[in-house]
This record gives sequence, C-alpha cells and structure tokens, in this order.
Amino acid sequence: MTNKNQIRKLKGVESQINKHLHFICSIVTIITMAVMLTEFLSRGAFAPANMGLFYLGVLFIYSLHKELVRWLGQKKAERQGEYFVYVWIFLTALLYVINFFSNGYFRHSATGESLGILKDFSVLTIEVLAIFIFTRCLKVLKITVMRPRK
Repeated sequence: MTNKNQIRKLKGVESQINKHLHFICSIVTIITMAVMLTEFLSRGAFAPANMGLFYLGVLFIYSLHKELVRWLGQKKAERQGEYFVYVWIFLTALLYVINFFSNGYFRHSATGESLGILKDFSVLTIEVLAIFIFTRCLKVLKITVMRPRK
C-alpha cells in the first residue's frame, strides 16, 4: 500500500471516528443540559449532578479530534460544534433572565439555602466558549502553517 493510500484510509477512519465522537458529545451535551436545567428549575430538590468536568472532557476530546481531522486535510469540515456553544450561551442567558424576572427565586432552595447552579451554568458556558476559541486558534494556526510560501 502506498503512502497516499494509507493517508486516504487514515482520513476515512478518522472522519468516521469523528462522526461517532460528535454523536457521543451531542448526547452528553443534551444530558448535561437537561440535568443542570432540572437542578436549576427544581431549586435544589435534586443533588448537584457535578457533570461539568466530565462534559468538558468529552467536548475537549471531540474538539481536538475534529481539529486533527482538519489537519489531516479533510476537505469537508462540518461546523456542528458551534451549535453547542450557541445553545450554552443562549440557555445561560435565558436562565439569568428567568432568575431576574422571578426576583432571584432560583438562587435559593425552598429551605432558603443559597444555590450555585446559575454560577455553575455560567462557568461551564465560559469553559465551553474557551474550548471553542482554542480550536478556532488551532484552525488559524493550521491555515497559517499550511499556506504556500511565496
């Protein structure tokens, strides 16, 4: 098998892996959002899920692998990951608006304890945005490094 054929086969395999990683990341995103949203709306009726680190790990692995596929020269670069970022930003902003118009109702449990779920949403959203910006920087680096020299 020639080097060209090996690279083409590698691109195909890595693209397929990336599709699976995107699917997994999508499912974990939906689960994380649902659990955190339930925690927010229930005002502490459920124990904190603390899924943030796990979710960030899955997202980071998916994002880096997607950039690896780009660096391999895969022409078709889907931009599905951006939607994760937009949904997190929209959802977090919406929860702040809900909390504002409810006069801070969701900042405290039914027993009056202070809840940190809105802060957790904010931190996780900023971390998701940071991963997005990091991978965008990798894309710019790839374009800069791979461009033809004059």
